[in-house]
Amino acid sequence: MRAAALYSAAGSLLLTALTAGPAQAGPAAPGAAETRGAAVAAERAAAAGIEFGGCPEAEGLPHTVRCGTVTVPLDYARPDGEQLRLTVSRVRATHRDPDNGKRRVPGQGALLYNPGGPGGSGLYFPLVGMVPEWKRIAAAYDLVGYAPRGVAPSAPLSCQDPGDFFKGPRPAPTRPSDAYKRERAAEAEAYARGCADRAGPALRHYHSLNNARDLEVVRAALGERRLTFMGASYGTYLGALYAELFPSRVRRMVFDSVVNPDPGQVWYRNNLEQSEAFEDRWTDFKEWMAEHDAVYGLGDTAREVQNSYEEASTRLAAQPAGGTVGPAQLQGAFLRAGYYDDYWPHRAEALSAYLRGDPRPLVDQAGTRTAEGAAGAENSNAVYTAVECNDAPWPTDFEVWDRDNTRLARRAPFETWDNVWTNLPCAYWRAPRQRPLDVHTGPGELPPTLVLAAERDAATPYDGALELRQRLSGSVLVTERDAGTHGIAGGANACVNGHLEAYLLEGRLPARDASCAPRPEPRPTRAAAPTS
Repeated sequence: MRAAALYSAAGSLLLTALTAGPAQAGPAAPGAAETRGAAVAAERAAAAGIEFGGCPEAEGLPHTVRCGTVTVPLDYARPDGEQLRLTVSRVRATHRDPDNGKRRVPGQGALLYNPGGPGGSGLYFPLVGMVPEWKRIAAAYDLVGYAPRGVAPSAPLSCQDPGDFFKGPRPAPTRPSDAYKRERAAEAEAYARGCADRAGPALRHYHSLNNARDLEVVRAALGERRLTFMGASYGTYLGALYAELFPSRVRRMVFDSVVNPDPGQVWYRNNLEQSEAFEDRWTDFKEWMAEHDAVYGLGDTAREVQNSYEEASTRLAAQPAGGTVGPAQLQGAFLRAGYYDDYWPHRAEALSAYLRGDPRPLVDQAGTRTAEGAAGAENSNAVYTAVECNDAPWPTDFEVWDRDNTRLARRAPFETWDNVWTNLPCAYWRAPRQRPLDVHTGPGELPPTLVLAAERDAATPYDGALELRQRLSGSVLVTERDAGTHGIAGGANACVNGHLEAYLLEGRLPARDASCAPRPEPRPTRAAAPTS
């Protein structure tokens, strides 16, 4: 069954009505004060510009990337109050045609990028100009990334000591006991309390509506009359909010791997449907490993591969690999392979090697990260949690989570409970919630936009792309059929890249929704594996 079909099937879940939510209700819609504050901040940013120079040393960026900062209000209703400094990175357009070195390519301004998360940093984005698939775009555009509010080094958020963030080894029960559920609920409540204690009153201002307003201020600081933007994953939701709030400021927008923007989906139901879609993607991976049983020896059917995986998980529960890799670390490593099938050969080899008695590849791929890596991961998770918990109402009674996810886990055990533990702090969140914006643009309100989606993407199931295409008048959807990689722009599919270039470079879209054949499946290999 396709991920998109599983996504639709999740509608049959027992979705108990959300409870009343936190004691303090957020605003029903963006207020006039915030609108005025965004205009004031954008005017100031346009006058100040950005003074680009060297990048923060901790980011490890080459000297070809230049960085600067943009000042935004913590609270847009009080634009003269506390300010945050967002770090922005840029590589200027090369103006060199990669196919004709004698031709000078005219510039088209800045292409601003958000990689998703929430909690992801886009500071590394300008480096994509070195990749062959991006050279034509890099010839015409200044490539601009930024660290959103809360993401280091932009006024970084933290909810706990980074040294305590990676808890390993840990179990990963697909049928957790009541005692285990109580333990994890207590951890989630403590984490939410840590966010409130560390951030204080500022915590309430880290949400998607303010992220969209920040995008408007960055646009103004760059001196761009209108915004050319590409968002991936959560970045598509950010872009959709911007399109609703500032439609006259949009030049071109690319939405790559789309979060469902339906207010009723944000964020609790989106996460339920993501869990279901990952089961389908995990099946894709198991079938691929079974096809290559001669290489990996994990079984020649998906069921046999599942048995091999469960055998490894059982062994790790008894004796963690390298003292750090238990069942939860195994599950986390294989979950990342559900996002990017480039990982498939490396994960398969690590599992095969472990079952043959060599734990080193698995420890390399799933083991505890460095202290520096832990700090970055803790910061990213803090921003993810703050934004998603602040953005919308969540069930505040654990019985709702338990009932919905127990039912879901019967048919989608791979990711369901891990997703619960990731998001459960939102049940105990102390800051007031926003009400999700109902994104809709009518004919002529917004320039034509490009929506990209892989049909079997699990992280952002395909129905999200269909929903956004319906909500943004004039948008066109390009689908990579029978593929599941998360984030397809500028990747391995030449057909997708052709549509991306035609739109960004010429403003040209297909006359109607289009599709591309899938990229080739990864080839089995025993090559050295990535470590993340």
